[in-house]
Amino acid sequence: MATAGFHVYDTTLRDGAQQEGMNLSVADKLAIAPLLDELGVGFIEGGWPGAVPKDTEFFRRAAKELELKHSVLAAFGATRRAGARAWDDPQVRALVDAETPVVTLVAKSDVRHVERALRTTPDEGLAMIADTVAFLVGEGRRVVVDAEHFFDGYRYDAAFTRAAVEAAFGAGAEVVTLCDTNGGMLPHWVTDVVGELRGALALEHGRDAPAGAPILGMHAHNDSGCAVANTLAAVEAGCWHVQGTVNGYGERTGNVDLVTVVANLELKDGLRTLAGDGLAESTRIAHAVAEITNISPYGRQPYVGASAFAHKAGLHASAIKVDPDLYQHIDPTAVGNDMRMLVSDMAGRASIELKGRELGFDLSGQGELLSRVTARVKDAEAQGYTYDAADASFELLLREELGERPAFFRVESWRTIVETVAGGSADRHDAEAVAEATVKLHAGGERVVATGEGNGPVNALDQALRHALTRVYPQIGGFELIDFKVRILDAQHGTDATTRVLVETSDGQGSWSTVGVGPNIIEAAWESLIDAYVFGLLHAGVEPQTAG
Repeated sequence: MATAGFHVYDTTLRDGAQQEGMNLSVADKLAIAPLLDELGVGFIEGGWPGAVPKDTEFFRRAAKELELKHSVLAAFGATRRAGARAWDDPQVRALVDAETPVVTLVAKSDVRHVERALRTTPDEGLAMIADTVAFLVGEGRRVVVDAEHFFDGYRYDAAFTRAAVEAAFGAGAEVVTLCDTNGGMLPHWVTDVVGELRGALALEHGRDAPAGAPILGMHAHNDSGCAVANTLAAVEAGCWHVQGTVNGYGERTGNVDLVTVVANLELKDGLRTLAGDGLAESTRIAHAVAEITNISPYGRQPYVGASAFAHKAGLHASAIKVDPDLYQHIDPTAVGNDMRMLVSDMAGRASIELKGRELGFDLSGQGELLSRVTARVKDAEAQGYTYDAADASFELLLREELGERPAFFRVESWRTIVETVAGGSADRHDAEAVAEATVKLHAGGERVVATGEGNGPVNALDQALRHALTRVYPQIGGFELIDFKVRILDAQHGTDATTRVLVETSDGQGSWSTVGVGPNIIEAAWESLIDAYVFGLLHAGVEPQTAG
């Protein structure tokens, strides 16, 4: 049960979708909404019906297809036009037709925007707010008013901005959200302004307000890097409604990351902000939303990032071995995340032991083995390997030292050829490069020679290796290379530079990363590919066939 009267309002589907490069379809929105409901937010803002045809279609389908347990849908729109009547304004009628229990109105609360953008008088600007809110309340809707540019407007002309808030509450709005639309506020400014506004309007602190009392909210953007801090400051100052987006999506530098906000409020301030147990699933939910938006999760994202509880230094590892809480601000399982040990040239024996435990190996009491593995890791990283980003390669290294690395096949040789075939004209830009690879190996008691063509020599090698192994190990047909990163390690040597390649492979259920280093991209990629196939077969439970 959430703390009495506290609102968590998600605007991923509307404001978050304004992020550069993001284009959510109706199907995408219908897939994200149940995840937000599972997180336990109170409100899901679905979009702007009437103004955006795709959003009109979303609300039509949502009424039939969504079964939300914790959340209610909100339709977003604007106040009536200047000089019009609310019940005659087609945009306002579209909000009624969306049939959502909640309607959120964006209203100009900065007098400069009223005069210059709406090109009307301050009195008419206030009437636009009051008329639209009153009409929607009369239609049986709960109304949230987003006071656009509130903080900038307050600092310019506090009297008009207060009047805009009073107009909304006076007409029956349940919430007035104070928007840092340009994202330029600092936390102490937010604290001062919210406190002054509450005093001027005689509003109770949200924690102490009686049921049904007007609620102030906060809508922060991150242009100053203070969106989370500003939102927490607003809550501390008396706002009892917070708006944001999952993963901090939004235009420019993004909206406030709602997951970070609620995690801080729940785990640090003791507020219950979400319905159900969604916080414990927040890492999975944040990553699932990222998958739908096709935006890679940010590894260093607070609470839910892959690196949020990753430890690299040997000193940390020694302390963590004694007590994990010494170097973690919360138990990562509280947000559905986990502690990770990163193995690097900074690793000591404690780091290796903890990483082994994470991978399922009990290395306690094996001092000699730990010393060998530690020395080998330090030597390898000096050559350019990086195991903190390639857990699969580290596990295979560890298994090799334990004498447990399986021999699924034995490579005899491999080669690649890149041939340039001239086009139909004399222009060299018409030439087409064709890559071909040949792999000779032993697997399943046979010598296998296979060739492959691909888009470049690495892809050709991957194809040839697949052809060579699939008959013996058909599981390889389900492996897919999903990411490929190349790093030149000593660029001052020019074309003679050492190259590192990181490969991420998936079997449709999970993924794993491997690393290879060599004097060129092809040799580095080959090593990484070999590790990827060996690791994938190992964790698929495949028994090695006689290599021959």
